[in-house]
Order: sequence, then C-alpha cells, then structure tokens
Amino acid sequence: MKISVVVKSITDFKGDAIILNIFEGTKSPGGATGAVDKLLGGLISRLIADREVKGRVGEVTVLHECPKLTVRKVILVGLGKKKDLNNEIVRRAAGIAVKKAREINARRVGTIVHGSDIGSLDPARATQSLVEGTCLALYDFNAYRKPANGQRINEFIIVEKDPSKAKKLSNAVVIGQTLADAQNAARDLINEPANILTPEKMQKRIQMLIENWGIQKVVKCQCLDRAALRKMGMGALLAVGQGSSHVPRFIVLRMTNADKPLVGLIGKTVTFDSGGLSIKQSSGMGAMKTDMAGGAVVTGVTLALAKLDSKVNLLTIIPAVENMPSGSAYRPGDVIRAMNGKTIEIVNTDAEGRLTLADSLVYAESKKAEIIIDIATLTGGCVVALGEKIAGLMGNDRALSDKLIEVSELAGEKFWTLPLYEGYLNKLKSDVADLKNSGGRYASAITAGLFLKAFVEKAKWLHIDVAGTELTDKESDYTPAGATGFGVRTIYEFLSTL
Repeated sequence: MKISVVVKSITDFKGDAIILNIFEGTKSPGGATGAVDKLLGGLISRLIADREVKGRVGEVTVLHECPKLTVRKVILVGLGKKKDLNNEIVRRAAGIAVKKAREINARRVGTIVHGSDIGSLDPARATQSLVEGTCLALYDFNAYRKPANGQRINEFIIVEKDPSKAKKLSNAVVIGQTLADAQNAARDLINEPANILTPEKMQKRIQMLIENWGIQKVVKCQCLDRAALRKMGMGALLAVGQGSSHVPRFIVLRMTNADKPLVGLIGKTVTFDSGGLSIKQSSGMGAMKTDMAGGAVVTGVTLALAKLDSKVNLLTIIPAVENMPSGSAYRPGDVIRAMNGKTIEIVNTDAEGRLTLADSLVYAESKKAEIIIDIATLTGGCVVALGEKIAGLMGNDRALSDKLIEVSELAGEKFWTLPLYEGYLNKLKSDVADLKNSGGRYASAITAGLFLKAFVEKAKWLHIDVAGTELTDKESDYTPAGATGFGVRTIYEFLSTL
C-alpha cells in the first residue's frame, strides 16, 4: 500500500472514501469534519443530534450519500473525549477506520490527521501514530491460506491543508510505516509454524530480511554454530537444545557507532518449547511456537533502527534453540555450567529460556556492552500477575526503567515494574550448584528475573517479560488475532533516546 501526503482541503480529495473524526460530546463539528458537514447539508450534525453518532472510541459510521464531494463514501470514526485524547487513541481510531475502508471496498482512501488540529497533539507524532495504526491493522498472516480479505487498499493519502506542515508529516509517515513494517516482520516470524521456523531457518530468514530491507551495509550478521558455542563454554544454552534434532544457532547482528555506548539487545528465541522432559500439557502446546517472540521483536527493532539510520551502537543477540524431549535431552537433576563458569542445577527443563538468556547476557558483557536489554516470553507467572495486555519490567537501574516506562506511553504499549526482591534469592539456592534454574511457582516472574541478574556483572540491565502479551486470540483495533509484535515500538523509541 502506497502512503503519501498531499496538500489540499479534504473536501477536494478524489477517491473512494475519506476518513474524518468526531469527539464524544461534540454538538457541532469543526475543522475538516465541519467543512465536510457543510457540504453534506449538515448531515453529520443531524446524526449527532439524533444520537446516531456519539463519537466514542471505537465507534465508526459510514455515510453513503455524498453528492457534493468527489468521494463515494465518508467514514466517521470516534476519538472519545477530547481531554483524554492521546497517540494510542489515534492508532486505535486509524486501525478501526482503515478496516472499515477495506470492508467497503475502497481502494483510494484519504484521511485527515486525527487530533493534530482541534485535539492539540503534535502533528508529526499524531501522523506517525496514524500510519502505525493503519499498517498494523491491515496485517494478515496468509502464508498458508488465502488472504482473509480479498480487497486491498492501494493508496492511503494523508490530506493536510497547511503546506508548512507537509515535510514534517512526510517524514513522520516514513517513521510510522517503517516501525509498522518492522512490527509486522516480527509478527510474521512469531506466526510461523515451528516445523518451518527451526533455529537454522530462523538464521536464514533473518539474513533474508536484512537483504530485503536493503540494510546489508548497516547490519552485519554473524552466526555461531554448536562447535563455536561449546568452545566459548555456553553450557546453559547448549543444554536446552541438546534434545532436538535441530541444532542451536546463536545469531548476532551488529550496528556499529563508536561514539555511542554499546547496547546489547537480547531476545529469547526458543523456536518450539515442548517443556523438554518436564513436558507441558498438550492443550495449548501449539502456541509454544511463539516462544521465540523475543528474538522476533529484537529482529524487528534492529530492522527499524537500521532503516531509519538511527545512530546506535548495537549488538543484537538471537539465541535460537528448540526444547524437545528425547534420549539426548537434558534432565531434571542435571548440573550444567554457564559461560561465566557458574553452575546451575536443573530442577525443571521447562524453565529453559532463562538458561539461553544467561549465556547471552554473559556474551553481551564479554563484548563490552554497557547497557543490556533482554525481552522474553519467560514466565506464566507474569501472565497471572499482569494479564495479557501488560509486560513485566525488571532491572538494576531505576533511571533506565523509568525512561522505558516513559517512552512506552508514546509507543502505546503497557509495562509495569516488578521488584527484584532479594529476599526471594533463597528460592534459587541449590545444594549441589551455584543456583537452581527455577524458584518454584510463587513469585516466579521475580525469581526468574533474579536468576538472570546473577549473570550480569557491570552493565546497566533491563529485563522485559512479554509472556501473555506476545499473542492474542481476539482481534482488536489494530491487532489481528495471532502474534502481536509487542515491544518493537517501545524498544525502538527507547534506543532512539540513548
């Protein structure tokens, strides 16, 4: 879909449909909506008076009779109360409206920027949010079936009457579309079946993405095989993968900017998690193809940073393994040794992601990373605590945690800080090793964070647990059912501020 900015009045737009907005509580629309209302003989005002249009967030109305306009239909989307307007509501409204445009078979669609005029939002940021919501809402994973919606929108045009804003809006379009494309690339990876996206094929898919995005000169890709990992002493990661016929792939992406501190970005990448010998229940096990969501997200973040020429010094680590039961699988009761020499007693082979992350954290510090962020579908306990809309956040640097929470508000993704309470360290105490790989059911998200903290020495570190937020079984405003790609926008915004 081609997205562009044109300078003209929305009343002069030629196409199949235009998208306007209305606030809750409005009695007489103003701005672009008011101008269209006049040409329609006050139709929108009458619908408001009759309470057929209320302006609530999520409400969408299609006007079919537009004799004085050069479009066939007008789509009116609610923004809620003006005092509550923010960029996330713009994303939601954009997603709702563009899905309606697709539903009514519009191919050339024009829209105003929601909230940038009467709503008083920053025009560039509102445009970015509008484009994000639009592109994310139209996502459809159809690699193995016919597209769910046969009709496609060919042109999506942002109409702005003030020529002085055009350049800023055009730049915002590029950012918004790139971030949405990066998040959709992450969604594609997460939605892939585990028989298609093995660790080996994950490596090839990432290399193909780098080529297709035209960023080979910016992002260098290196892959370490099992022999190299063994030589470096990555016994924790190797233990997880030893039960599978698909050998691990330790994928490293590098963006170099010597003037900036090195940031390590690590994504848990268990391409399928059966639980190993501590096998999961069969119900819901199919969703364990998404246990590589962290790796998909950090891939998407890296694509966006490179495409937008962000000045970051980045080390992205994607430790791809498959956790399977077999005669060669690691066992409860085993003692393994991580890259830093610490020994780990295995009490549960389904607490495997933290083992791959432990070696990855040590590797990142060995490369002199000063800031490390890991993102993982790590614990069911995080889902119990925070549900399916909020990710857990832990770390050893309060300023970094606060900064990520701050930028997450712009990105429209929700995080909540959990305490790394050292009083729970006794849950990880082992009689035969330096620590156990699981502290049990209670406070499991926190004890998992404490486990990871044991493998960070000097770096400022943040841990993000996206268990529950990486997948949805219900379509929402700009998120189709399936993989969400949660975290791409927030981490991009966060790294862009460093």
